[in-house]
Amino acid sequence: MEFLIGGLAACGAGFFTNPLEVVKTRMQLQGELQARGQHAIYYRNSFHAIKTIIKTDGILAIQNGLVPALWYQLVMNGIRLGSYQIMMNVGLTKDKDGNLSFPKSIAAGALAGSMGASIGSPFYMIKTHMQSKAAQEIAVGHQHPHESMFHGMKSVFHDHGFTGLWRGVSAAIPRVMVGSATQLSSFSTSKQYIAKSKIFHTDSWLNTFSATVCSAFTVTMCMTPFDVVSTRMYNQGVDKLGNGLHYKNVVDCFLKIFNTEGLWGFYKGWGPSFLRLGPHTVLSLMIWDRLRVFYMSFQEKM
Repeated sequence: MEFLIGGLAACGAGFFTNPLEVVKTRMQLQGELQARGQHAIYYRNSFHAIKTIIKTDGILAIQNGLVPALWYQLVMNGIRLGSYQIMMNVGLTKDKDGNLSFPKSIAAGALAGSMGASIGSPFYMIKTHMQSKAAQEIAVGHQHPHESMFHGMKSVFHDHGFTGLWRGVSAAIPRVMVGSATQLSSFSTSKQYIAKSKIFHTDSWLNTFSATVCSAFTVTMCMTPFDVVSTRMYNQGVDKLGNGLHYKNVVDCFLKIFNTEGLWGFYKGWGPSFLRLGPHTVLSLMIWDRLRVFYMSFQEKM
């Protein structure tokens, strides 16, 4: 049940934040391996990007990749949040005095994130491909001709076999490990601190909301560089042998981005990333927390 609660919470958030995920993906691919000032700028900021996408690709394009995005949220976050909650339930995140341990929370969040990212990787890859797909005049990054999630997975499997579906997973694991460790540890620690401060009533939703806001800012700052690398690794074209056309591995991707785009290259799409991660973190953790409260209340009545 913990896995289902976590997955449903993330899907609820994912539906509303997917347009910003589309914007973030395209801004992260804009000017790939090109110095500032040496490439066309189709998307100046989040709002301009949404306007451009709707004007050129149509209003439905802002929900590109929604189906694989929701499947990814269900699978990845179901495993991530469910595993983390189970580790909390059995006391793996507490110190010898029974209090929440920040280092143990980080380790538990990272472990839960790595498991979720590994299993959900195929959905994330197809999601990225479909979100970057655009009309030629505003296209950025490699363009993949997927017509649907099923068509995309079928094409990748046909061309590169079963392992091809996990291309880019080496970048996804550190991305989600950092994001998960930061998000869940900061959320748990903030919530415990706020609750102990008794700023709000013990059972008030404001305790959860305040903790999610703290978590959203922290996770955006820490995860964005890994998010950019992950997007680039997943979206790059490949040769007949399945080898990437731009990046050999995660380290090579980091070095090439830094050498050609500078430090700012790792924070491309930071604006839409925060606008997306903020609401997504707040919504998913709020829904997760409220669903757990409802479930526990239901269990007590049975």
